[in-house]
Amino acid sequence: MTKLRLLTQNLLDDLKKLTAEADTIYWMTAFLMKSGVKEVLPVLREAVLRGADIKILTGDYLSITQPDALQLLIDEIPTAEIRMMESGGTSFHPKAYLFKSTDSATVIVGSSNLSKSALTSGIEWNLYAPSTVDAEIFETAAHEFMNLFLSPNTVQINNEQIAKYRTRYDETNWKLPFSAVYDSKTELEMTFGATILDDQVADPASSYESTSLEPRPAQQLALDALNETVEAGYEKALVVLATGLGKTYLAAFFAQAYPKVLFIAHREELLLQAQQSFKHVFPDRTSGIYNGQQKENDADFVFASIQTLAMRHHLQRFEPTAFDLIVVDEFHHAAAPTYEKVLGHFIPKFLLGLTATPDRLDNKDVYSLCDGNEAISIHFLDAIRQNWLSPFIYYGVLDETDYSQLKWRNNRYDEEELLRLQIRDSYSEAVLTPWKEHKQSRTIGFCSSIRQAVFLSEHFQQAGHRSLALHGNTDRETRTAAKCMLESGQLDIIFTVDLFNEGVDIPSVDTLLFARQTESLTVFTQQIGRGLRLAAGKSHCTIIDLIGNYRNARQKYKVFADDNELPAKISSETFTEPTYFEFHFETAVIDLLEAMKQNEPIQQRLINAYFELKEELGHRPSYLEYHLKAKEDSKAIQQKFKTYPVLLEHAGELNELETEVLKQHKGWLIEMNRTGMNKSYKMVLLKYMLSRGVADWYKPVTAIEAAPFFHAYLMEKPYRRDADLADKQGLALHDYDEAKVAKLIETMPMTKWSGTSKGLIQFEDGIFSPQKEVAKEHDEILFGWMKEICEYRLHWNFERKKKVMVKQN
Repeated sequence: MTKLRLLTQNLLDDLKKLTAEADTIYWMTAFLMKSGVKEVLPVLREAVLRGADIKILTGDYLSITQPDALQLLIDEIPTAEIRMMESGGTSFHPKAYLFKSTDSATVIVGSSNLSKSALTSGIEWNLYAPSTVDAEIFETAAHEFMNLFLSPNTVQINNEQIAKYRTRYDETNWKLPFSAVYDSKTELEMTFGATILDDQVADPASSYESTSLEPRPAQQLALDALNETVEAGYEKALVVLATGLGKTYLAAFFAQAYPKVLFIAHREELLLQAQQSFKHVFPDRTSGIYNGQQKENDADFVFASIQTLAMRHHLQRFEPTAFDLIVVDEFHHAAAPTYEKVLGHFIPKFLLGLTATPDRLDNKDVYSLCDGNEAISIHFLDAIRQNWLSPFIYYGVLDETDYSQLKWRNNRYDEEELLRLQIRDSYSEAVLTPWKEHKQSRTIGFCSSIRQAVFLSEHFQQAGHRSLALHGNTDRETRTAAKCMLESGQLDIIFTVDLFNEGVDIPSVDTLLFARQTESLTVFTQQIGRGLRLAAGKSHCTIIDLIGNYRNARQKYKVFADDNELPAKISSETFTEPTYFEFHFETAVIDLLEAMKQNEPIQQRLINAYFELKEELGHRPSYLEYHLKAKEDSKAIQQKFKTYPVLLEHAGELNELETEVLKQHKGWLIEMNRTGMNKSYKMVLLKYMLSRGVADWYKPVTAIEAAPFFHAYLMEKPYRRDADLADKQGLALHDYDEAKVAKLIETMPMTKWSGTSKGLIQFEDGIFSPQKEVAKEHDEILFGWMKEICEYRLHWNFERKKKVMVKQN
């Protein structure tokens, strides 16, 4: 049993035996069948009971995976992590079973999917490789597994996702994928007729960051803001710095006060670059890499791959208090459940999230991981105004392709349907023409798929231009060589899909070509940043953007607005600021955007955002979860629906009893949502009332009763105290005086609230009384909604106050 074995029958026996012994169980299979899941459920249930780390990755390729198999897994082993690869028509065929226990590890790779036939009587070949044969094989396989498991193309399986997939499954779409293409290294050598020389390949750990050991102006502003945040008592913060302003060096400068630091990133290049930056700032302190290949965990600075750290057996090597500071780079990539699991393990003195994306566009989950505390945000527009980044000229060019009939799945277009529109000579020519008209010398072209990138590159080559397609599967040598060739003028354009979004820079790039649909505003912002680096001889960056009737065609322009709000009309004059950024829209583009505006009712957008978030979370989002994670601004809920339960009603999400509760208490719920709040006092009073329980929260209350809770809540966190107890009256209450606190409560929330509530609240003879009766069967639902509104409004108040203080500073 200790040697390499070929299994040609009855894989099930080995799976059962290994599952019964392992505390880490990672399975990846192209498809799942209910018959196969039933065979392994008993041992998986036992593994759950003993606390094993179970992760299962399957795919939707050709819609073979059975929805009932997915349902069985999440019903029977709810603590396991089940994810599905959204293939978009690209083949997905892996079959691998990984097991690890305290003293052994095993990898089985072969042909068996998770079906009864494949596990028992079918003709299958599988190779059984225990750690006694190769001690590193499990770590290598586990690292590659986690890369796929946390891929942006995977979704967490929950009831909402299963229901959505079931619709596709029932359609039984058996279309064949497109044919394969040359790998990028072969294409590079075929195109340029020679193998790349060693001196053309850059060091993958090299960085374009400044090697200065003094903070640059933007970094100093961010450092000051972070220090103020720490002094205010916050334990977490998000820093938004435009690409090119040096987030990694900022983290290094900030780490001065912390003896032990954990730096987490999602790509190897980012870890190596961060390690080099920290070494420049702290040449005498130790550092180590913790990833699939290296396991250096006893250093002052540990640079860890999230893919490796998310594995339970690695995470448990670290004590919860092992690090004083944790830094998460490119925070917008956080797959919330995975990051929350890792971050939930540690208890650092401070958590710092770094990103280049604007505040709360389409990655609010990132914002919520730092409890909504944004220490500072320097938008790329502000950085250009400060001459920290390059000016740009933007050309909005009409794309006449009709995207209106394409299927929209998991926040992106169906890849196969999209390719039918893009893999056409007429489309490629429509991309080539504006590029030839507006380009400068070095271009990065952003595409929506590998096949589109290859197709466009070939079209440009046939037209006499030196082009190349690169993507995530391209080997590092080819990628670095291509960078050098673009910089040296040997290439005119690199077409890419998922490279150059972050962490890899070519400062001399002076043209960006967008031949893709903007699905994520975060990715769009990252890609714009690729052309804004300052470089010798570079006067500005040219942005050529093909605009069609695709989703987000209007919404994408939020990234060019300082407040992330769209203007009434988009035109060349809307965003232009002479000497900094200049916009040129074709008339047809302006007309298209204006027509699309009429088709964007805000109520439906708010409801769509609700359902997208529900799918992501697997449960009905709370009001605060919507605020922190949904892709629409929660303040529009008050404007369009008056309160969150009304949105739920319009979305068809309320059952009969909930509908009855809303009808009976709508006025009260709207009052809680709309009442004015210069300070948090009304909601702190409500929070105290809610603390009395489901059946008693709306009973009369006096200021004396509420005073201890009221004072303790506001004084518990410095940011609450500084926000709402910073005036003369508030300062006098820092030391608890029951009479003074009670007088404040009577004068402020009780008197003012009763005076503006239109009879819903009465305050007489020192007694604060909500004027309402609640049927016993309504208690729990109304109480839950009141807690959600209170939680949301308190968070909103302190978030708003923090932003005001940041701007004033």
